[in-house]
Amino acid sequence: MGKWKNRAEVLADVVYFNYFSEKEQLTYEEVFVWDLDRTYLDTHWGSLRELFKTAFEKAFQKRNVPGTRSLVQALMSSRQAEKPFPIYFITASPPLLESRILEKLELDGLFPFGMFFKDNLKNLHPKRLRRLTQQVGYKIQSLLQLRLRLSKDLRQILWGDDSEADAIIYSLYSDICQRRLSPSELRNILSGLYVTGKQLDVILRLQSQVPIGDPVEKIYINLAVDTDPEYYLKFGRRVVPTNSTFQASVDLFQDGRLPVDQVVRVAQDLIMNYGFSKDEIESELDDLIRRQILGKECMARIVPVLQAADLISLDFVPTVKPGKVDLQSGERVFRLEGVTEPWVPEHIDYLHDYR
Repeated sequence: MGKWKNRAEVLADVVYFNYFSEKEQLTYEEVFVWDLDRTYLDTHWGSLRELFKTAFEKAFQKRNVPGTRSLVQALMSSRQAEKPFPIYFITASPPLLESRILEKLELDGLFPFGMFFKDNLKNLHPKRLRRLTQQVGYKIQSLLQLRLRLSKDLRQILWGDDSEADAIIYSLYSDICQRRLSPSELRNILSGLYVTGKQLDVILRLQSQVPIGDPVEKIYINLAVDTDPEYYLKFGRRVVPTNSTFQASVDLFQDGRLPVDQVVRVAQDLIMNYGFSKDEIESELDDLIRRQILGKECMARIVPVLQAADLISLDFVPTVKPGKVDLQSGERVFRLEGVTEPWVPEHIDYLHDYR
């Protein structure tokens, strides 16, 4: 597993491994940031026993969340004419696992620009034991450190899951960068989320250093533990909860980030390698329409292609009528007719979680 400290940048329990030219990273205006556990890899380690088992897994034994490999490869191939694909990962795994995880990603054909790990040995102290299982402070600090490494005019596509608090973390990170909260409000919220002591001070210091402006373009949340999608409406329509990588690929197609043939590729991967059926693909498509995510215009373009690829039936009809696009900038869709929730709310209640 190597002497990771010789290759890493360490600030408290946040450990960063950089794999790409720092100068080149500054040239990217759009980057993708993935949570690793339960978002890209099907990682479960709620106990020390599970963590111990994970530590000794070979790279080829690590399992993907269904379709994540094909989805990221689809995003990569859609940008092949451009520079290397700008993807970063954040994991609460210990830095001792870095070489194994990097090997797994490379087996998937991914070459991340950087990865964050959590050194929980730093938290084996009576005053820091809560930080062993709390990820809010760790992930927000990681995101702010990453923000400092990237261009001033930046768009980030963030990926997380519902097993922890990723929607809270990503939305609060957005508010921190945009300075939507007063210093006292931010302190109260962070304290209420068990971010205290030196880590709170580090986050406030990092906030003073990052450019003023919201870098978060979109947030995808994998519903790994079946949270009700309606819960996420409190975070605004920028947050898209998904039941599968197919749903994420359809939304990426609607936004012009993925060509339709790559949506087909993701759906085929789910059917051939993960046991999905045509009925499930249809249900996932219908769910996007019912939740007012997929618009009429996109549906008209994608349904014939999915039918031609024998991924949905020729007589597919959604259970509700899809809404027309009401607000759009370039290829990016921001609102459908009939949607009342804002893209980004002026105020989010971070401290009362009614899931």
